Amino acid sequence: MVGKLGLDPVVVGRARELAGRVGLPVVELARSHTTVSVERAVLRLAGVSGADPDGIPWVNRLVDAVVADVGLGHGVALPVFDALVREGVGDVTGLAQRTAGGGVRFEVPVGRAAGVARRAARRAVGVGVRRVDRRRVERDRLVRRHGDPVRRPWVYLIVATGDIYEDIPQAQAAARAGADVIAVIRSTGQSLLDYVPEGATREGFAGTYATQENFRLMRAALDESSRELGRYVRLTNYASGLCMPEMAVLAGLERLDMMLNDSMYGILFRDINPIRTFVDQRFSRQVHARAGIIINTGEDNYLTTADAVGEAHTVTVSQLLNEYFAHEAGLQDWQLGLGHAFEIDPDVPDSLRLELAHALLARELFPGAPLKWMPPTKHMTGDVFRGNLLDGFFNLVGAMTGQGILLVGMMTEAVVTPWLSDRDIALQNVRYVLGAAGGLHEDFVPAPGGFVQRRAHRVLSEAVELLERIGERSLLTAIGEGTFGIMRRPADRGKGLDGVARQEEGYFNPATELLEGGRV
Repeated sequence: MVGKLGLDPVVVGRARELAGRVGLPVVELARSHTTVSVERAVLRLAGVSGADPDGIPWVNRLVDAVVADVGLGHGVALPVFDALVREGVGDVTGLAQRTAGGGVRFEVPVGRAAGVARRAARRAVGVGVRRVDRRRVERDRLVRRHGDPVRRPWVYLIVATGDIYEDIPQAQAAARAGADVIAVIRSTGQSLLDYVPEGATREGFAGTYATQENFRLMRAALDESSRELGRYVRLTNYASGLCMPEMAVLAGLERLDMMLNDSMYGILFRDINPIRTFVDQRFSRQVHARAGIIINTGEDNYLTTADAVGEAHTVTVSQLLNEYFAHEAGLQDWQLGLGHAFEIDPDVPDSLRLELAHALLARELFPGAPLKWMPPTKHMTGDVFRGNLLDGFFNLVGAMTGQGILLVGMMTEAVVTPWLSDRDIALQNVRYVLGAAGGLHEDFVPAPGGFVQRRAHRVLSEAVELLERIGERSLLTAIGEGTFGIMRRPADRGKGLDGVARQEEGYFNPATELLEGGRV
């Protein structure tokens, strides 16, 4: 027996063994398929940028043209760089622009031409990967110069007005008020766009569009705040939806620090095809691993649709699967912001004790991971006084269980878009609780054999039983049957399925080669 919960290491080991058994077929599926978004990400690393007069990125135009001529199964790198050499064009963006005029035809080269195309593709993609490497080194240097926050958990605050130029001063004000991580929430519905918008944006819907230029502007602004405050302020956005791999690449190129990147969120809550999602998430996590980006997973969302007590074990199962997929893609424990949430109905007897059990279970199962602790949302009623009290309980549980990343709860959650004054009151709550009880996790030990320990053991046992059942069928079958978040998502349906292809003999992806090989 180990830790404050007295978890049996044999049971914990069995849970991880089962997660690997369940996850391996999904990894093999991802290794044998590609998607239009993976191939666009490869070309973005090779330098394709910009958009046509209609706002459609050149990288989309180029991949669509390749698919129309030769399909997707060989990847796009060989056909694109073969055409680049044949056409004598100076760069890949120029080739995309020429392609839009209809004057370029693509083919899968063979023999000497294939060798020339491979070498050209590796050189071009290598330039992008080296830029990602430089941005990681730059982050490390700035963290050493400015320092990290002296306390844990890091305080994570959302900013999202729709206008990047309004987001910037709000984000800087939030950093001055104590936020360590600024998350720019993405415009509603962007995850269902099969392209990444270009440029700085001034209109969004309950969020701000994720674009490379918006990434650059916000990162530059938070660098100013880091210098002012004497601590490195981190920036978060989203690597999810139909453009997950491209978002990961853009985040690496612009030195974002965290990205929301869950293995099943897009499947369950955006009805994106499961195969598309698993292929995209493996590539995106390889990029995150290379870029030194911390991922945040989305288990908290399950509890907005499913009961937080009855389905607590599904959160644990998802955390174990996210850990397996992340490690397989090259991420280290310190990069695993595994998600969980304070979402039990406050009217349930012993709700706070249950929350303590669930939070401490996550902490002890993943001791090397920062964990992302999410505030109450589902049971916020509009009573701001009750809401602020609930958020205080949430902050207290975070302090008692040693969470790594604490998302600031808002007393107006699910009622209105929070005002700056709401954020200020919420941050006061966080500062008070963490100041008064920040080290309480050192002293808090649940009673041996008591309520908290028994509940944690039960949740872990139920998680093992669920993993055993999934292993008898498959993860894709389990998702199709509504195992997670009560959403039924069959593998042969969902958005983006037409953008998936099985890799054919001779498939070539220079980005995957470089990311898996650990070199340029």
